[in-house]
Amino acid sequence: MKHIVIVGGSFAGVSTAHRILKQSAKTATGPFKITLVSRDSHFYWNIAAPRALLPEQIPDGKLFFPIAPGFDHYPAGKFEFVLGSATGLDVEAKQLEVDDCRRKTKLDYDFLILGTGSNTKGDTPFKSLGSTESTEAALHEFQARVGNAKSIVVVGAGPTGVEVAGELGFQYGKSKQIILISNGPTVLEGRPASVSETAVKQLKALSVELKLNTKVNSPVQLPDGSHELTLSSRDKLVVDMYIPTFGVQPNTSYVPSKFLDTNGFIEVNGYLGIEGAEGVFAIGDVSNAEPPQFWFVEKQSTHLAKNMVRVLRGKDPLPYKVEGLGMIGIQIGKKTGTGHIGNLKMPSFIITMLRKSLFIEDLPRTVHGASRWRN
Repeated sequence: MKHIVIVGGSFAGVSTAHRILKQSAKTATGPFKITLVSRDSHFYWNIAAPRALLPEQIPDGKLFFPIAPGFDHYPAGKFEFVLGSATGLDVEAKQLEVDDCRRKTKLDYDFLILGTGSNTKGDTPFKSLGSTESTEAALHEFQARVGNAKSIVVVGAGPTGVEVAGELGFQYGKSKQIILISNGPTVLEGRPASVSETAVKQLKALSVELKLNTKVNSPVQLPDGSHELTLSSRDKLVVDMYIPTFGVQPNTSYVPSKFLDTNGFIEVNGYLGIEGAEGVFAIGDVSNAEPPQFWFVEKQSTHLAKNMVRVLRGKDPLPYKVEGLGMIGIQIGKKTGTGHIGNLKMPSFIITMLRKSLFIEDLPRTVHGASRWRN
């Protein structure tokens, strides 16, 4: 009986567990069991977070869905859910240390898949904040602050920043001051130029004020709760609310530092494995294989699941092919958007049509292993 331990209760961990269980049921493999370790009791649909930050947009019931019941349809003994946080890893003993809030335990593994994702600056609820309860509480606090603010500055003009500014502009562009700050010459840097240009036009149409080639020093919170920002131009900007959307940090505190790169991401080889750690793999935001975005998470999960089934059948794993730009769709407000597949820009109406609901209908399907992306 091989023991596969998967860490992470979001797209990387949940999706990989389902893929292995489903694919192994279609072919003869050796006996195995999967244990999924998650610090969150519920799957958080953070794809919708930029809109969920606004009050009365998306109810909690469409953002959070319990993880454990999604695996009830598999044969008894094939799957176990452990609510707890990974706190240590001993690759020589092949043990993962887990804190389940009551005590620390050690899980022996034959194969270990790390999919613990990342977090963002400022306790912003774009990602899980350590538990379902903590994330919900932070989300509710953000919603209240957005509703009360008259001026909001979003710092960071990557996909998250652009989506947040777009949602704010669509809802409040005529009644609140919405500012998006980028330290580069445009928004969505690193994407095809046509995509960046479209995003700039759509943001301006929503009355979002853009400050480009601008850096922000650490904001100072004033006694009245507002924030004072000192810009690289030496100008000072006082706003009711400051939302940082830059600086993704991987959740790797439990991983020995020798397996991390200089930015704290787990270094992986051509098989998504960790050199010097037999049977250990890392996928998604926590890995340094590709940029942290949904497209790459799904691609890595699909590949690793197939490899795990191959190994369980006594076959050799296949190498993973790293991609370049990948693809992305960005919703800018509720009626416009932009995106690309590789270097090919996608028409705005297609992005809007595909992402109008932010795929929230896929939340229960994803947790039950029946998402449109599952294969």
